[in-house]
Amino acid sequence: MKNPDHFIITINREFGSGGHEIGRQLARQLHVKLIDNQILKAVAERYNLTRAQTEKLEFEHPSWWEDFAKFYQDYTSRHDYSASSGEMTSRQLFFVQVQTMKEIAHKESCIVVGRCGFHVFKDYPRTLKVFVYAPLEDRIKSVEQRYNVREEEARRMIRDNDYTRQLYTRTFSGREWYDTRNYDLTLNVGVLGVTGAVDFLKDALEKVWCKR
Repeated sequence: MKNPDHFIITINREFGSGGHEIGRQLARQLHVKLIDNQILKAVAERYNLTRAQTEKLEFEHPSWWEDFAKFYQDYTSRHDYSASSGEMTSRQLFFVQVQTMKEIAHKESCIVVGRCGFHVFKDYPRTLKVFVYAPLEDRIKSVEQRYNVREEEARRMIRDNDYTRQLYTRTFSGREWYDTRNYDLTLNVGVLGVTGAVDFLKDALEKVWCKR
């Protein structure tokens, strides 16, 4: 496959579905950057935050009004926003993550895993937005093996992580995580497998962009 000059692939995924591994393999085979936890690292370095601080902020449930009002006031007054660890809120963290993602995507092709990528890049040309899911039993087995936990704990991890991702999506994009209208493709890894999903997406990229 001959890569387009510049493209973005966003992957949102159910916990334990293999979506991150699909993104990792796809990035390696297409020779492009994978943006996942790299965003947390980049933001932490830029704003002098520890990794623990950024992770804590990311999973807080911010108040829409107070949090956004504070961010908007700060951002509009400074334009080039900067913050210390004592000032930054979870909503501000999201906005600076978005800024970092866009800076990377402006310079080079990339694959974005999670973080409302479908919404962040919804108006960008040559963007393929994907949602990855799998049958619950397949996800339970995957989580049991990956994290070395029993079935009951695997089910809890899946429930908690899926809930967090739904809430994160609703909070920062105003959209519903499972709404298929957010995506160009939805893939059942239980049918395709990780390797099959990677091959399918590589083939889809060529077909989609031949028409654009």
